[in-house]
Amino acid sequence: MASGEIFTAIDLWSAKIKTVIATFSEEKELQILGIGTTGSNGMRKGNILDMDEFKKNLDESLSEAERMTGEQVTNVSLNLSGSLIETVANVGIVSVLSTEVTDDDVNRALDMAQNGVDLTNRTVLKVIPETFTIDRQEGIKNPVGMAAKKLEVRAHIYSVSTNTLNNIKRAVADVGVGVLDAYPTLVTAGEAVLSRRQKELGVVVVDIGASSTNIAVYEEGALIFSAVIPVGGEHVTSDIALGFRIGIDLAERLKIEFADMDFLPEKDSDDEQIDLSRLDANESHTVSKKFLAEIIRARYLEIFHLINAELKRVGRDGMLPEWAVLTGGGAKMRSLIPLAKEILRLPVTIGVPSESDRVSGAVVSDPVYAAVVGTVTLARRYQGARRSVAIAFSVSGFWQSVKNLFGKILP
Repeated sequence: MASGEIFTAIDLWSAKIKTVIATFSEEKELQILGIGTTGSNGMRKGNILDMDEFKKNLDESLSEAERMTGEQVTNVSLNLSGSLIETVANVGIVSVLSTEVTDDDVNRALDMAQNGVDLTNRTVLKVIPETFTIDRQEGIKNPVGMAAKKLEVRAHIYSVSTNTLNNIKRAVADVGVGVLDAYPTLVTAGEAVLSRRQKELGVVVVDIGASSTNIAVYEEGALIFSAVIPVGGEHVTSDIALGFRIGIDLAERLKIEFADMDFLPEKDSDDEQIDLSRLDANESHTVSKKFLAEIIRARYLEIFHLINAELKRVGRDGMLPEWAVLTGGGAKMRSLIPLAKEILRLPVTIGVPSESDRVSGAVVSDPVYAAVVGTVTLARRYQGARRSVAIAFSVSGFWQSVKNLFGKILP
């Protein structure tokens, strides 16, 4: 039983539903208390296909984490990802009402940043300010208290399909817990694996998930660009299944247990054969390990070329001194780093949450936990400003939450 305040986060839009229950020490160090992981069989690419199955998977993940901690969870924060998340950068400009900038002025500027953004049938999750300008003085991180006549903010607006969000809210409520907040993976992954120095000097974090790849670029301490690529680990699995004419489950096992992109014809004169009958009683033939490597390499080449294209849009291709940090389940592929370095022309590393985060001998020092651990970190940061207030998934409710949270979301 934990003695401090408990925070619970659930990562929904991935191949598995992951729940993390945590607290923070007096030194503000994250202490993981419980983890629950189950297959996500009722959801695909962010859409709930089977509500009963989705609720069953959600309840199993949450219950597993609760059993490890002895805590009964009443409220959770959600991590959402996938191609259903949209991000738009926009500018809001307002006149300062007094002699100096107030929280009210900042909230009005953030409100104005929404103008011109098409939010039809969409709900805003977060508005993250990148930088402020006061009377043509650029690069301001926190303008509150400064003398000015005009305030301008460049902000990143994250939104999700309203119908999808409503279905998720209904499922979570049926499991018996409330939703405190929801965060996009574009924001959460970096919170778990990046240092303040990396964010200051320039870094890109790439979360390779099941159905999508999320990209976030940081510079001068602020999030300056983010994008979602609708290609991920599931596409690699599908390629293997089609290439060998086998089922998806067997293709996933081949990917996890045998795949190595460095095992290629020009490097290895003798091929190796994988006996499928040892993995599946319904199969009787063998497959080439070289061909497996070629299939996987082709898809990852596509992913990294798409990432590079996004970085070129903001002039950061090959220009980030603090590396490319890869997270998510797709980052665990063998021999991934050399390929990523070749295409991105950047130093590359695998990002994992802190090695000190341990649960009964297990660890969350695994790239698959980056987004959910980042969600816990953000939940603590935001929740302090609006304790015991449930999230309002509406435009008016959102802007009220921005007003309450402004001091917490500055770059």
